[in-house]
Amino acid sequence: MTLLVGKQTRAIVQGITGNQGSFHTRLMREYGTQIVAGVTPGKGGTSTQGVSVYDTVAAALERTDANASIIFVPAPFAKEAGMEAIDAGLNPVVIITEMIPARDSMVLMAYAKEHGATIIGPNTPGVITPGEAKLGIMPGDVFSPGGVGVASRSGTLTYEIASYLTRAGIGQSTCLGIGGDPITGLNFVDVLKMFRDDKSTDAVVLIGEIGGSAEEDAADFIEDTKYAKPVAAYVAGRAAPPGKRMGHAGAIITGTEGTADAKMKRFREVGVRVAEVPSELPRLLQQQKAATIQQ
Repeated sequence: MTLLVGKQTRAIVQGITGNQGSFHTRLMREYGTQIVAGVTPGKGGTSTQGVSVYDTVAAALERTDANASIIFVPAPFAKEAGMEAIDAGLNPVVIITEMIPARDSMVLMAYAKEHGATIIGPNTPGVITPGEAKLGIMPGDVFSPGGVGVASRSGTLTYEIASYLTRAGIGQSTCLGIGGDPITGLNFVDVLKMFRDDKSTDAVVLIGEIGGSAEEDAADFIEDTKYAKPVAAYVAGRAAPPGKRMGHAGAIITGTEGTADAKMKRFREVGVRVAEVPSELPRLLQQQKAATIQQ
């Protein structure tokens, strides 16, 4: 079983003719992802990276059997692009674009919920099922097939920690970035539910950071449901000063809330093993799995 993306994924790239869209289309195809069409208004009838380009998602669907989308369009147009993908029934919709206006994100997430669509992002590195397919901008060579599901608020930390896991002989089932903006589609709780029900996932790694309550919400869910699979975590930003945004729009401490120490403390309270540095995660994950087996 594959979550979100796999060999069955047939994707449209919205914004394919831009520099990033074109570049990552090539890399996704090289990884093995089926990119069946691109969409850029006004560029229909052309091709990029060997992929036919259409003016609209609807036009692309008339010629292809696409079932997913990845969006690279500029922030002012991302809401409309996302709604176009949702209207076409594409699922998931991965939104790489960052700096989308908060109101646009709120409208888009409400629209996705109303239509039962899965949004990954915005401001995400995407999602990968190692060895099968990726919809995103992550370097495919640091991931390896296996049984650990990884969900992260940080793109580069996802790559770093996947690399540590791979070098330790610990493969991954699905890895995704939930997005670094304050308003996103999938959250940690959504992904924990997916990993819980996924037979190919036997353990979970959560990569958090300062700001918001995503980590605390995940800890509450783990506690409330007596989560059956082992979970390990890392939270970035222990040295971040209050009130200063650190890298992502969602990575900001307000008052005494959202600190890395508070998030780490809450994780530990519910039995999650928390790494002090990313390189500790493979060892902690193995310890957590061993402890779970003994229970």
